[in-house]
Amino acid sequence: MSKINTFFPGRRRFMAQAGTTAVAAGMLGAARSATAQAAPTKASSSQPAADLPQPVTLPHMQEGKTDKTKMPVQLGPDQRVGIAVVGIGRLTLEEILPAMAQSQRCKVTALVSGDGDKARRVAAMYGVPEDSLYSYETFDSIRDNPNVHAVYIVLPNSMHHEFTLRAASAGKHVLCEKPMANSVKECQEMITACADAQRLLMIAYRIQYEPMNRQVMQWVRGGKEVGQIKLLEMANCQNQSTQNTDQWRHKKALAGGGALPDIGLYCLNTARYLLGEEPVEVFGTIHTNDSDPRFTEVEETILWHMRFPSGVLAQCMSSYSTFNSKRYRILGDKGYLEMDPAFAYKGLKLKRSKLAEGTDAVLAPGIEQIAATEKNQFALEMDHFAECVVKNQRPFTPGEEGLQDQRIMEAIYESARISRPVKLSSIEEKDAFRGTPPSNAEST
Repeated sequence: MSKINTFFPGRRRFMAQAGTTAVAAGMLGAARSATAQAAPTKASSSQPAADLPQPVTLPHMQEGKTDKTKMPVQLGPDQRVGIAVVGIGRLTLEEILPAMAQSQRCKVTALVSGDGDKARRVAAMYGVPEDSLYSYETFDSIRDNPNVHAVYIVLPNSMHHEFTLRAASAGKHVLCEKPMANSVKECQEMITACADAQRLLMIAYRIQYEPMNRQVMQWVRGGKEVGQIKLLEMANCQNQSTQNTDQWRHKKALAGGGALPDIGLYCLNTARYLLGEEPVEVFGTIHTNDSDPRFTEVEETILWHMRFPSGVLAQCMSSYSTFNSKRYRILGDKGYLEMDPAFAYKGLKLKRSKLAEGTDAVLAPGIEQIAATEKNQFALEMDHFAECVVKNQRPFTPGEEGLQDQRIMEAIYESARISRPVKLSSIEEKDAFRGTPPSNAEST
């Protein structure tokens, strides 16, 4: 009998339960105590697919010790990392699974869903065998699937914590959608669980792998294009679900908040990424129309300021009730850079001010539109994750990056509550929470 036959009655019921009850203590205890499955060995990349398997030489290990992070990853003849996608909602169907076709290093080898019929239909489209379909209940048996090296968690925010712990216990690496979780405590537990299991944890901040945003980061830090950076203006707004007011993003227990953790997080994380700095102070303001059924539990609109150690000030805004606006502008003492749209999945547009040749004039500069070959942001981030899995490298956006964003978001909410600025710990190191820079996110 296929694992898919034991599905819950449906995803909605599962999410409702997840939003009102904590993960059972017994299950979490088992997740911490279970021995993580060691990754098997990697086949030779030069071996033709038709050849017989060659002998595998294991790395030397000290007697009595097994360092699972040093074990090579066993890949198939195509040398791609097998991914189990957990959750097959709109983002998975419209963006993530199609991106697998453009990925050079990843392939979908399993699906996890609360809807068995839907999972079978999707599996047929992507060549996933039925014995690699799992329900939320049977997810833990994924430890016995050698074709799954890692999981990509694409679930409501409140479920990221539980399934990261369960994936780590099953011996699988974890790529988790943003926001990382609903609290600092949950984020830290996710980091600890993956570290204890000697498995990688990466947060899917696709903007940090997108080439045009990466080019902006290089210009901002280089200091030549626009001079010394003074101000950042960032906005990520949309008119959220006017027809479906009962969706999970409007439930605080499932989403953790409203516009801020869902779309405002792009402004927060991108500002930190572009500057390489961590804010030392935040000041937030919230407005919510209580008569709108979408916002009985979560905020409608939020504005906040961030002050950085270099003196840069960032003004950010995010809303669930306005026309789409996904942009940012970076102002220096000699010019500016602008992305509009900046946070969309595709169609990004970058321009910069351009001084007249041979002058230092800063008034009425010319505008230069930057052309670039568009690349699939999801494929880029997945390829970086897969490369880190194979090479045992710390991802560029590890769990610590998500934890820092969660700390800052909680400070913004606190500032809005008390109506005054909140100071943050001073962190002088550049890119303090980031790991190995991506090799596949080329500049324009």
